[in-house]
Amino acid sequence: MALLEAQGMIGGYGGMDILNGVDLTVGAHEIVVIIGANGAGKSTAMKALFGLVALREGRVSLDGKDITNAAPNALVAAGMGFVPQERNVFRTLTVRENLEMGGFLKPAAQARVMEQVFDLFPVLKEKANQPAGELSGGQRQMVAVGRALMTEPRLLMLDEPTAGLSPLMMEQIFDRILAINREGIGILLVEQNARQALAIAHRGYVLATGRNRFTGTAEALLGNPEIGQSFLGG
Repeated sequence: MALLEAQGMIGGYGGMDILNGVDLTVGAHEIVVIIGANGAGKSTAMKALFGLVALREGRVSLDGKDITNAAPNALVAAGMGFVPQERNVFRTLTVRENLEMGGFLKPAAQARVMEQVFDLFPVLKEKANQPAGELSGGQRQMVAVGRALMTEPRLLMLDEPTAGLSPLMMEQIFDRILAINREGIGILLVEQNARQALAIAHRGYVLATGRNRFTGTAEALLGNPEIGQSFLGG
């Protein structure tokens, strides 16, 4: 059974459908990436999975349980973590306070999980008492991912985690995503840096106009000349 499964997702904003029948699955130990051109529906699909965009049709399930249009707080309690692309940290709070905000659902585990986050992102331990707004873009992204990990999710969803980052920082973020996955956490990410994302993924989905255009293993998608020309820079 898939950890996460979505079938026929149709929905969008203000009565206008952005998603026109998207299907996807994420296994318990998989890294799955969604790629596509701007406006293809990638981020909308992610938000729909997390209850931030209402689906008019379709079904989403977690461990076989229907979670279609469930509230985000209920989904966090069920084992989903979500890191949006923008406004994903509390800039006036310290790094430690940001992580504490993420761990409020599991207070008994907070100290233990925070140490795990610090092991994953050592720079955050060094800057634990510094306001998140004073950090670099890459460091703020680490705070956002760390805060999501404080809930001990079984599935972590990341929307454009390397957007605007330097190549070196992008490499570090992808390396940490691999480390998180090795701990048994399923990963679903939306990425514009498609080639680099597919290089660490097990499988991928290419969306176009809110529909599945290509689906396959990461290796197969990387080797597809049409995908290479259209989405991977040749």
